[in-house]
Amino acid sequence: MKLPQLVQTQFLSVQDVATIINKMGLKTVFMRMADYIRADYLRWHDFEKCARVANHSKDGVIELMPISDAKSYAFKYVNGHPKNTINGLPCVMAFGVLADVDTGIPEFLSELTLSTALRTAAMSAVAAQELARPDSKTMALIGNGAQSEFQALAFHYLLGIEELRLFDTDPKATEKLIANLKSTALRLTVCSSIAQAVHGADIVTTVTADKANAAILTAEHIEAGMHINGVGGDCPGKTELHSDVLHRSAVFVEYEPQTRIEGDLQHLPADFEVTELWQVLARQAPGRRDADQITLFDSVGFALQDYSALRFMRDAARELGLGQVVSLIPELVNPKDLFVLIHPENHEASKSRQHPDFCAILAAA
Repeated sequence: MKLPQLVQTQFLSVQDVATIINKMGLKTVFMRMADYIRADYLRWHDFEKCARVANHSKDGVIELMPISDAKSYAFKYVNGHPKNTINGLPCVMAFGVLADVDTGIPEFLSELTLSTALRTAAMSAVAAQELARPDSKTMALIGNGAQSEFQALAFHYLLGIEELRLFDTDPKATEKLIANLKSTALRLTVCSSIAQAVHGADIVTTVTADKANAAILTAEHIEAGMHINGVGGDCPGKTELHSDVLHRSAVFVEYEPQTRIEGDLQHLPADFEVTELWQVLARQAPGRRDADQITLFDSVGFALQDYSALRFMRDAARELGLGQVVSLIPELVNPKDLFVLIHPENHEASKSRQHPDFCAILAAA
């Protein structure tokens, strides 16, 4: 009798990802995540791409973000519900899968709530390395919620930002950020208005959560040489920047067909000129042209970054011996006989079977 082939899926929990960060150090994690993102963006044409699939409701959105190359298929499930925090729930929750294209086997299943914050910040830093002035030292951070510390530290570690100028309509959010970053080398300045926060800043990062067509940054806030990192506008009907800000800027995007629908770009005509960031990374288009140019990264989040994050977390887990094997796929002697799984005698027998230890699997990989 032919024995069933074991189909094993590596699972990485939130606690596992936190352990990776604590063991490697956040600076190393950001550096390596950025390296994975750059490497994958330089393979841009290897990927089958599409805008994410979104189901919108009154208070939020649930999205699926797929992408694949010839070897691996990846997707992320993610939501965005700003009112969740009232009930003690995260605004954003996510998980993702890496699967083998040839067989369809889901090889890696991971949390992506914490990992998404990491990859979003790493992506912001990768873009800013190309678009911000190299001597940038000060960043205004508008919106001090769940992703703010990650943005702050990615820019500190990867671009040398030394001072943060903070503003949020919720003072408790700013207090939280200060408490979390007080042991770092960053200088933290609390500002009473957006205008005060952005005045004289080299980089302005907006990362607000409300699902509304807001214009928290307007043309009078913009100064020559600024780089704007627009993170919070990421679905139809949710923006952060006045259209005049985009008209004054050289605008860069992740994947144009998606950003036209979801980004701050959604208010502008279809012929408004933008540059996809992969072209800059591949040296097929210029980034910042001079010290006085205003640059803008209209970031909405793209599936390729999740592919990079999943690859990095899978590899890091293998290096550190973290995670566990889960049984997502049935083991069948006859692959055409799925019904056999619900026979009582077979169900009892299957419960007694043991999977190999995960660390042993990693050692043999």
